[in-house]
Amino acid sequence: MSVTKTLMPPPVVRRWTKTRVAGHLLVAIWGLAAIGIAYNFIVTYDPEFIARYGPRMIGGLGTTLWIVGVSVVFGSLLAAPVTAARLSNNRIIGTFAYGYVYFFRGTPLLAQIFLIYYGSGQFRGILQDIGLWWFFREALYCAILAFTLNTAAYQAEIFRGAIQNVSKHQWEAGQALGLSRAVIFRKIILPQALIVALRPLGNELVLMIKGSAIASVITVFDLMGETRLAFSRSFDFQVYIWAALMYLAIVEFLRRVWDWLESHLTRHLVR
Repeated sequence: MSVTKTLMPPPVVRRWTKTRVAGHLLVAIWGLAAIGIAYNFIVTYDPEFIARYGPRMIGGLGTTLWIVGVSVVFGSLLAAPVTAARLSNNRIIGTFAYGYVYFFRGTPLLAQIFLIYYGSGQFRGILQDIGLWWFFREALYCAILAFTLNTAAYQAEIFRGAIQNVSKHQWEAGQALGLSRAVIFRKIILPQALIVALRPLGNELVLMIKGSAIASVITVFDLMGETRLAFSRSFDFQVYIWAALMYLAIVEFLRRVWDWLESHLTRHLVR
């Protein structure tokens, strides 16, 4: 009588590689830092300070959301023609669009806002003659203009990549059905491209929220501007902790909204 032996797979041995050790060490360091910050926050908590500067910081948060919202909306409107120019077969139009995108994606946002706010003062006479000085003399409007031009360049590249990601066979199939190019783009290409562009657009919105803190350097009293003002008057470090928590709450809220939006729009792709 023969006995059949069942061969068991060898046990999995976890090897403590340098990468794994470094990862655990990094988590431990961040955990200790978080515990230290939380302890210092609890010890130095001052209700009077919150009552004095809390409303101003909430108002600054509203200003931040308004600036980002307006900039993203106008940036989307500007990104549409820039995307069309980037996809154009016309070399002149494509070159101008490429130069615009290259400049605003390749230079720091801080330098762009300085160029618009401080640089416009060099042309005050010309701007007064054409009736635009009322716009460029306001730091808030200059910040919105800088953010709009910056995010339009990034959104244009996101849209361009998403449109080019759709297979060219989709165009051929639509033409075989006798559809015009406008109908093919609006009914077939664009819906698929928007799904591809959804996640990068969410990342761009999060980057705009965090990058909006730059507006405080030109005396815009957004969340970071109010935070700097409160710290200059109180020298209490906890004000920056509150500001960081507010930014973190906004980013987390946007992340959850984008996750729901993505799952809702791609529900037909889930098996």
